[in-house]
Amino acid sequence: MRLKNARRTTLFATLGLAAALTLTACGGGDDDTAGDTPSGAPSSSSSATAKETGAPDSGSDDGGTATDTGTGTGTDTGTGTDTGSGGKAAICRTDELEVNASDNTTDKKEGVVTVQLKNAGGRDCSINGYAGVDLKAADGSTLSVERNGEPVHPAVLKNGDSAAFNITFPYNNSGGSGVRLTDILVTPPNETKYVRVAWPAGSLPVTDGSSSGKLQIGPATRVG
Repeated sequence: MRLKNARRTTLFATLGLAAALTLTACGGGDDDTAGDTPSGAPSSSSSATAKETGAPDSGSDDGGTATDTGTGTGTDTGTGTDTGSGGKAAICRTDELEVNASDNTTDKKEGVVTVQLKNAGGRDCSINGYAGVDLKAADGSTLSVERNGEPVHPAVLKNGDSAAFNITFPYNNSGGSGVRLTDILVTPPNETKYVRVAWPAGSLPVTDGSSSGKLQIGPATRVG
């Protein structure tokens, strides 16, 4: 787990609010299109629905505050993601997916947030690989998320079907406030446009990463 310096936000905002959010998985230049980000993390029993979409290299909140540069985790490529030729379904586009996040933590050692990607595009689409993910902290910094190395399972989602992946994180048992997260920036596999959803779980412990669990994501996998 790696905290990026929150002072990047101030620097980028000074340069004309042209902040660049670079997810390893993706590129592009669309602007954000949705509303304000939450000021704090919801309770552990809540789920978060999509709040904002945008391109990772030019995203900004409606409030005028430029987003920080993030590294993300990238996306895998593979078979089954053709543009529709040869009878194969085209990839699931960001604008076709309903994205939400929920807290599925079951113990006080490792936290689990599940991100669901529901096909609402009215057509079959294929999903294959890891999503690009960055986490935004309340202090404006960005946390990078590593892949957990699990194998990828390409799948075709019919309209209404869903895929999901887990974000695992070290549970904060310190008794202090820890690192409070506010948002998840999710770029679907093989896409270039992200969706911002609220972080639905608790805080992370303040640590250099040497004595706590890892912050990781798994591949997007068809569910149901």
